[in-house]
Amino acid sequence: MSTTTPNSSPSLSHPPKPGGNWQRKLSGFIQPLVLLLPSGVWLLLLLVFPTLLILELSLVPGYRLGQVAGDYGLGNYLDILQSTYLQVIGRSIFFALGTTVLCLLLGFPVAYWIAVMAPKQWRNLLLVGFVLPLWTSSLLRAYAWITILRNSGLLNLLLRSIGLPGQSWLNDTPAVFIGMTYGFLPYMVLILYASLEKLDKRLLEAAADLGANPFQSFWKVTVPQTLPGIAAGGLLVFITSVGDFVVPELLGGASSMTMSRLIYNQFLGATRNWGFGSALSMVMILAVSIAIAFLLRYGDRDSNLT
Repeated sequence: MSTTTPNSSPSLSHPPKPGGNWQRKLSGFIQPLVLLLPSGVWLLLLLVFPTLLILELSLVPGYRLGQVAGDYGLGNYLDILQSTYLQVIGRSIFFALGTTVLCLLLGFPVAYWIAVMAPKQWRNLLLVGFVLPLWTSSLLRAYAWITILRNSGLLNLLLRSIGLPGQSWLNDTPAVFIGMTYGFLPYMVLILYASLEKLDKRLLEAAADLGANPFQSFWKVTVPQTLPGIAAGGLLVFITSVGDFVVPELLGGASSMTMSRLIYNQFLGATRNWGFGSALSMVMILAVSIAIAFLLRYGDRDSNLT
């Protein structure tokens, strides 16, 4: 007569229920959908559908105040190739590239000092103090620079006090670069700090032991280790500055029209050419998407010293 021992296999005493694997697979498929549902609906309603609507409007020729002049086509995109609009696009890229370079040149020494040379107990406080201007509106920061750069502003008063002639800084390219660099410099510093904080100082010591001077150590050791941070910071500043509207509008004036201002004029200005404005918007969306793709590709990879 057979008896069941305590060491009997559970699989023999309790056979699996038919369809158990199918239920587990279904549960594993449904749970992520439930978690992603709120954000998914949000993205569909506020990002995907509006983008598709802009894409549709960009293909409608002559869509002006609700009047359609013809069938779908690429006429609005071909209009962008006119020299006047190409100059506006080129000016936007020029402002964005110049701001990126200035933020990198000014932000790298600051981030390096905070991450490497500053006392550890002061680093977090220094970072908070450096990003403190971001707690205020970009509009308020732009108006603050207007009070500094205008003819009777603080900068001209300082120049006259030391015997130098004052000049008009507003409504010119330098004012745009000053305002945009001031606005986006904290982003560059934060990203570079996160990269420099992981700097392997043993490699710097090894380079010094091998006879490298400080410049060679910086170029051959520090820069390669921080390239992902440089790429991420540069792309982030470029992406945000290429679409900036407030600073070029308030500090640059009419002579500094950028792509953002041009798009604004098409939708809310006198022209009201929604089709052309939508085509400009799609070009900007495509450019920013390409920059984000580069950011994801090169900003998060591990650095190597090849």
